[in-house]
Amino acid sequence: MTASVKHLVVRLFNAFGLDIRRRRPATPERASMAGGLAQLARLGFQPRTVIDAGVASATPELYSTFPSASILLIEPLAEFEPFLQKICSGYNAQYVLAAAGQAPGSATLNVHADKVGSSLLREVEGASVDGTPRTVPVVTIDQQCAERKLLGPYLIKVDVQGAELQILAGATRTLQKTEAVIIEVTFFGTMIGGPQFYDIVHFMKQCGFVAYDIFGVNYRPLDGALAQVDMIFVREDGPFRRSHAFATPEQREASTREMKAQFAEQAKKLS
Repeated sequence: MTASVKHLVVRLFNAFGLDIRRRRPATPERASMAGGLAQLARLGFQPRTVIDAGVASATPELYSTFPSASILLIEPLAEFEPFLQKICSGYNAQYVLAAAGQAPGSATLNVHADKVGSSLLREVEGASVDGTPRTVPVVTIDQQCAERKLLGPYLIKVDVQGAELQILAGATRTLQKTEAVIIEVTFFGTMIGGPQFYDIVHFMKQCGFVAYDIFGVNYRPLDGALAQVDMIFVREDGPFRRSHAFATPEQREASTREMKAQFAEQAKKLS
């Protein structure tokens, strides 16, 4: 069917109130938090403790994928405490109302109007978008795991608007028994002093972790540039990287057959 005929057909259907568009494939579940966690579980990973730093209202995929794990929730905003209590009522979870950081103490949290964008850092756009300063207690992941006797292997999720490396610096002992870390990573210096993509990758490499999965793609409204992604890092010498092969012989054979068939079909259309 030529392009002009297709256009006439579409116009005809539209005249009868029918919207005809090319069907686009749904976003694969694999490219999501749920898909990334399901991949870890499918390969046999079962953490004894899940640590959610920067909870906000909840990270439901994290808890439901590993329902038998102990869960530690770390969240500095009192406004989210009812959500923390709700999570604890449904899972083997406990929470601390504090910011996670490099050392115990207190810090100024810049509380944004939307709450979820609140950060220990300031925005490059200026004070008008920083929100309202609030003093909050600070705890470390190492401290909390030791005090609460939470055991590894651990799974850590960090979503803290620019304070990622501060938190991980306070989790050096915990990271030694951690198999996977989920981090929100930015490609721009939106937070003053905050890490960008290459800083996170370099730090994690020094800690013995490498990139394993990417999801949660976010484009900035300013110009449509890729601004943020969520990444899963796993131990470089861990179970998820025992093999560096691309496929089994059977999988390669099946892929070759499929590609040959596609090539034959494309060549046929040219003749």
